[in-house]
Amino acid sequence: MIKSISTIDQSLSGLAWRWRGGNMDFGTDDIGGHGAGSASAAGDDLIDQLLLSRGIDRADLDRQRRPTLREFLPDPSIFRDMDTAAARLASAICAGEAIAVYGDYDVDGATSAALLIRFLRMCGHDARAYIPDRLLEGYGPSGAALVRLGAEGAQLVITVDCGAMAHEALAMAAAAGVAVIVVDHHKCGAELPVAVALVNPNRLDESDAAAAHGHLAAVGMAFLLAVATARDLRTRGFFGTGSPPDLMGLLDLVALGTVADVAQLRGLNRALVAQGLKVMARRDNVGLAALIDASRLGRSPGCSDLGFALGPRINAAGRIGDSSLGVRLLTTLDGDEAATIAAQLSLLNDERRGIEQVVQEAAEAELARKGDCTVNVLAGPGWHPGVIGIVAGRIKEKTGRPTLIIGINPDEALADQPGNDTRLVGKGSGRSIVGVDLGAAVIAARDAGLLVAGGGHAMACGLTIDPDRIDALRDFLQERLARDVARARATQTLLIDLSLAPGGLTPDLVTTLEAAGPFGIGWPGPRVAIGPVRLVKCEPVGTDHVRMVATGNDGRSFKAIAFRAAPTALGQALLHGHRGRHFWLAGRARIDDWGKRPAAELHVDDAAFAD
Repeated sequence: MIKSISTIDQSLSGLAWRWRGGNMDFGTDDIGGHGAGSASAAGDDLIDQLLLSRGIDRADLDRQRRPTLREFLPDPSIFRDMDTAAARLASAICAGEAIAVYGDYDVDGATSAALLIRFLRMCGHDARAYIPDRLLEGYGPSGAALVRLGAEGAQLVITVDCGAMAHEALAMAAAAGVAVIVVDHHKCGAELPVAVALVNPNRLDESDAAAAHGHLAAVGMAFLLAVATARDLRTRGFFGTGSPPDLMGLLDLVALGTVADVAQLRGLNRALVAQGLKVMARRDNVGLAALIDASRLGRSPGCSDLGFALGPRINAAGRIGDSSLGVRLLTTLDGDEAATIAAQLSLLNDERRGIEQVVQEAAEAELARKGDCTVNVLAGPGWHPGVIGIVAGRIKEKTGRPTLIIGINPDEALADQPGNDTRLVGKGSGRSIVGVDLGAAVIAARDAGLLVAGGGHAMACGLTIDPDRIDALRDFLQERLARDVARARATQTLLIDLSLAPGGLTPDLVTTLEAAGPFGIGWPGPRVAIGPVRLVKCEPVGTDHVRMVATGNDGRSFKAIAFRAAPTALGQALLHGHRGRHFWLAGRARIDDWGKRPAAELHVDDAAFAD
């Protein structure tokens, strides 16, 4: 007897399958008809149903179908200190002051810095970018670097994607007379560091209207600062009879930084990314155009390309190379320079993959020794700090638990001081699961004296720790997060949006589904379940992927692939237990454009026996 989707309580990955919204069951020929459990009586089409199942009110459907800035952009003045920051920046522009933009070394930091530099250039003002070295300076503003920027002539420094918890560094800058504006999105403490202005939707004293935008990446906040500053300049008559700068042209940077930082794609973020992808398709930014070409996309980027093709290349510079390469690429006007930097970034990304594999294998071995824990806290000597965040994400996905990876290495910042070259320090990066605020737990650990430094947001964190305190940190996190992790894991299910017979998986269906995007964290891509099917071909490909050809009772076949699944329970069951069995396959419908004609295929998230 063939099982229905709603009766799957334990898939090959151990998950229960449930409908996200109404049961949408489409046959081979009618991909627009609704099944018995849907809201077809109300006349919903497929896109409307996807929106409704993601929590959108029926009255808001038209706005959400085509997210635009006109509909979603708030008045920047709702954020505390935004008007102060905009006025100070506008005054600096009018007075011709020297401005430096201090960015973090990841994609969000690079795009935030590039956005402000390009905005200032639109206003006829050149600014300097400063990106710290990950190994020598670490995360966040360095007091020594801020003071040095002031000594070198900077009259105003804007920190982007960092600074919210940099009390000591900003105090040093203030003592040296360096004016600093902080633009950040990471969690703040009750006490704020001293600054001309601190713009952050996650300030504890923010209004409800501003806090509703707490999911914005730093690059989104930088864009809002540009909007507020342009408005201030306009009221001063700075643009005269001319037109103010076209800030919409900066949205390609906003889209890249937002997606690469894994910010939730809901509300304003969804509008920023949707419009930013359109700007990116125009290839106006020569640096981004060169990066697209170096990534061999052969088409305009989609949302997933930002996270898996473009973002990692810029991140590679901050992880293992020259941290400034990303900003230089995104701000250059020289096509030859852009092509050279993009090629460098691709080479660095290849090198990063090799380093990542070594650390991944070591962390997997440490995981096996530690056994099951509420929170995975894994540490090892020589683990490169540039790849620990990626490894944390991989192990989090494998185990379904928050994961913190700590590399123990000599303290590079002290290596040139006599007697300190053997001092060890732990640099950690963490990734969490939905429902568990890892950033808040790390801040609590810092406040409890367990960390040298630490911070982050709900889904990701970073920290510095004395290696002798790692066991104490592990115990602290286990106790603090045990209840949250148990609750989150108990409610983990695989949500299905619609079911299909194999013949219903077509390029037209994929195009229809993508129209409800862009998709990402907080706005999940539609997951389809196809079945029942038999696997007429199933084999490992690449390093750890599983490639399949499935056929259904309707006589139609399709290709499917489960990425990084070969060593998992899912992959092993597919590879060795498929003969004579029927399956439901669940995943994202995608276009395979490698052949002569585009075809639809399934990127498998999970599978379940159907008989």
